[in-house]
Amino acid sequence: HAHVEYFRGVANPIGIKVGPSMKPEELVPLIQALWADPKATPGKIVLITRLGASKVHSMLPPLIRAVKASGLQPVWTCDPMHGNTIKAATHGLKTRNFDDIVSELRQTIEIHDAMGTRLGGVHFELTGENVTECTGVPQGLKESDLPRRYTTYCCPRLNYAQAME
Repeated sequence: HAHVEYFRGVANPIGIKVGPSMKPEELVPLIQALWADPKATPGKIVLITRLGASKVHSMLPPLIRAVKASGLQPVWTCDPMHGNTIKAATHGLKTRNFDDIVSELRQTIEIHDAMGTRLGGVHFELTGENVTECTGVPQGLKESDLPRRYTTYCCPRLNYAQAME
């Protein structure tokens, strides 16, 4: 846990990636270790949920309940990209389905609203280029379309039309 100890000394805001392996009983102690004085430094901790469209409904509410019960008020953000990354069966390229990205974001907003918390931000990976890295609407891209203009060296991005949708 040397990285946690290192980040305890950082004065800037700290983003914590909260994925499917994060347990509610682990999240609060982690926040407390990194946030010595929440009243004096509001906004220092940013929780970046990245649970995936199929898991957000079951996994996000217990996380929110645990944080609310602790009295902490971090900034909640949603990264609907990383939890929805898959490898295309036909050629092994990493991709994301547009509908899954939108679904995770919508579910996250609804859950926060129902639980009395606020989603304070969203993380998207996108480009203004006409790439073929994510499948789905509005162009109806399929896995077989990915190699046409797959230019990322890292993570699949929404193209211009998908980002505007």
